[in-house]
Amino acid sequence: MRVFLAGATGAIGKQLVPRLVAAGYEVHGMTRSESKRAVLEELGAVPVIADALDADQVAEAVARARPDVIVDQLTAIPDSLDMRHAVREFEPTNRLRTEGTDHLLSAGQAVGVERFVAQSNIAAYAMSGSAVKNEEDLLDTDPASPAAPNVAAIRHLEEAVLAATWTEGIALRYGWFYGPGTSMAPGTEIYEMVRKRKFPLVGDGGAVWSFIHIADAAEATVAAIEHGRRGIYNVADDEPAKVADWLPELAVQIGAKRPRRVPRWLGRLFGGEFAVLMMTELRGASNAKAKRELAWQPAHPSWRQGLTAG
Repeated sequence: MRVFLAGATGAIGKQLVPRLVAAGYEVHGMTRSESKRAVLEELGAVPVIADALDADQVAEAVARARPDVIVDQLTAIPDSLDMRHAVREFEPTNRLRTEGTDHLLSAGQAVGVERFVAQSNIAAYAMSGSAVKNEEDLLDTDPASPAAPNVAAIRHLEEAVLAATWTEGIALRYGWFYGPGTSMAPGTEIYEMVRKRKFPLVGDGGAVWSFIHIADAAEATVAAIEHGRRGIYNVADDEPAKVADWLPELAVQIGAKRPRRVPRWLGRLFGGEFAVLMMTELRGASNAKAKRELAWQPAHPSWRQGLTAG
């Protein structure tokens, strides 16, 4: 069976390729950069160099590969985010979630792929109501302005994938990635900010985060490829946690002092409105459906054991 993996050199792509190859799949890994050809070959994929925003290039690449499954892991999130300019920072990723996904769907329909699995995110849930959301809960219908383009792009992706009646369309709402190759791992900028007490608790720190180790996200994706059904799955660990709980715990684990606490107005001044929402209003996600229907269990069931592993 052939898998066409768009975004193959991202953090999750690098985890997915060797797992799929080991399971006997022929993986065609797409990246925009010629310089990453060697990385794909080393991982075991057939390199595909194409611009996801160029419909003709995508159509040609998919037609040449003739895959049974397309996996859309397209993102372009900078390693170092300027949260004060969140709309600008996420704009390339939002284009990939809209235009890029549409191009992949069109190309997939032309060759008749059996399954289309796409990366979504739990951040689009309404920031009201229950602290932990399941797949039946509504996405945010009135997001704050800095989050609105992100929510719109995620909504577009999910609606397009689920509307593709010619294939088994699956959207995976991942939690917050951590682990090798992600922005949350020992030695990364976020950890250094926590170590230097430059990552404060804003307001009550009441936002709920659902984490997922990048290896567990990859395993859930393989499970979706093999026996997922049309629909949406939250892919997160077993322990959603308030920022007021996980951030001080992370500081302790890496030997740092407890984070400073600042009022919302000060957090807004230095980090922007988007950062304040992430610290005070965000909702977590239940993984019960993915565990039940995908026969998947996270090897890192809690961020408590996973955030500083390795």
